[in-house]
Amino acid sequence: MSLGQQLAPHLPFLRRYGRALTGSQTEGDRYVRATLEAIVAAPEEFPRDVDPRLGLYRTFQAIWGSTHLDDRAEDFDPLNEGEAIARARLSRLAPRSRQALLLTAMEGFTSEDTAYLLEETPDSVEGLVAEALSEIDKQTRARVLIIEDEPLIAMDLETIVRDQGHDVTGVAVTRDEAVALAMEDRPGLVLADIQLADDSSGIDAVKDILAQFSVPVIFITAFPERLLTGERPEPTFLITKPFQRSTVKAAISQALFFDESTVPAG
Repeated sequence: MSLGQQLAPHLPFLRRYGRALTGSQTEGDRYVRATLEAIVAAPEEFPRDVDPRLGLYRTFQAIWGSTHLDDRAEDFDPLNEGEAIARARLSRLAPRSRQALLLTAMEGFTSEDTAYLLEETPDSVEGLVAEALSEIDKQTRARVLIIEDEPLIAMDLETIVRDQGHDVTGVAVTRDEAVALAMEDRPGLVLADIQLADDSSGIDAVKDILAQFSVPVIFITAFPERLLTGERPEPTFLITKPFQRSTVKAAISQALFFDESTVPAG
């Protein structure tokens, strides 16, 4: 099997990580493209002594580490939505902490694998994750609309949201109910399942809401790769079902991290 064939199944998830780290589909994909270009240009330098997914993310980390936002002020584009908002927060939150949180909570890497990706020790990775959670919890607070037709999952999400210090504006089980709740009490964040109770679509519900006002959205789906094809505008934040509580917390924190309307906690 060629290297390209080994890496192909992991690309949608690397794209998810890239956009969660940057808060932008365009910016995240730019880093993924640079990663692939680096591999094509020097395939002999690709790590062959580890799992292909680890090698892929390690190459991405090398690209990010040499060019990420804090290190490229001369290339900063103030018109890139998300970047301007994030820069002030980035000054108060170490980028490596956010990387450690996303790699473990969202991408599912172990502390050992994350230590390899960040060139840290497992103990230091655990410290970085704790630091990220602490700092982000202090910086962000929002009102959250949950669109989910499974009662147990909806209850779990509501508990996670409230435990993180946010308020829940409502829980909707259909497209029409979601839109009505959003118009009645405008949320600062939306958590949306894909398939809803009446066979309507959470994606369509979100489109209806976004047609009325801008709000960060996190989609929850068992098949995230189906929404990461590169063929159309795609969600910036995706959670894979079944999810871990830490994954939801990390996604919420990142979505709010790039949202200018988020109220600092105090």
